Amino acid sequence: MMEIVLETLLDSIKLLPFLFITYLAMEYLEHKAGDKMQTAIRKSGKCGPLIGSLLGAFPQCGFSTAASNLYAGRIITLGTLMSIYLSTSDEMLPILLSENVGIEVIVKILGMKILIGMLAGFVIDFIISRFFAKEKNGMEIEHLCEQHHCHCEKGILKSAIHHTVEIFLYILLISLALHLIINFIGEDFLANLILNCPVIGEILAGLVGLIPNCAASVVITQLYLEGVIGAGAMMSGLLVSAGVGILVLLRVNDKPKENAGVIALLYAIGVIAGILIEVCGITF
Repeated sequence: MMEIVLETLLDSIKLLPFLFITYLAMEYLEHKAGDKMQTAIRKSGKCGPLIGSLLGAFPQCGFSTAASNLYAGRIITLGTLMSIYLSTSDEMLPILLSENVGIEVIVKILGMKILIGMLAGFVIDFIISRFFAKEKNGMEIEHLCEQHHCHCEKGILKSAIHHTVEIFLYILLISLALHLIINFIGEDFLANLILNCPVIGEILAGLVGLIPNCAASVVITQLYLEGVIGAGAMMSGLLVSAGVGILVLLRVNDKPKENAGVIALLYAIGVIAGILIEVCGITF
């Protein structure tokens, strides 16, 4: 037991420098380009799903929350919102980088998320413009990063340290749990769990992804790296994992039925995409 705990602790500590450097770079990017990226989304118009899916792939803490605010004010379309949610990688990218996953693999995963987000966004906007009346709202959007989930007000260094410590603790706890399970029940049993079953694995991974917290993407990414889930289930969970964007949507958009529809649509797209990836034998 102590050997497992010590090994997990040492393995997790080795990730700290990589996590910190990654988050420091992300915070710098967000402070320098965050406002420009949000402005680009506002002015995207019919190209919203294209721009949203590309910008959504950049891992910055306030982007999905900003998108939720913009959608609540009808500054962006549902398709653009969905493209951002689907392409948002949340904590996936820092973990993959810290685990020394190949750049080619990372690019493939991000590229798939961008492609799915873009296609889904354009299809949604086409259907809405064709069959539903457009709803306009003059709500003024202010304070896009006021949700207290983004720690940008603390400065680049403090925010990077905060994210590093938070995700390090998640990784440590999740890795310890996985190592204990593998030790007591065996790798063969774990590999045959329901999480690896076609369709069921994608459905369950999508439910995990709906958890409005960075822990969701951490869990899914770690399960994939440990070989517990396959590419389809991993993609289902990460497509659905929009971070705290969903929480912000529930808070700022005072239309419960519409919010439920947005969440259901996000979940359905993520699960269906994951199943298709698994059926087609796509790997990363």
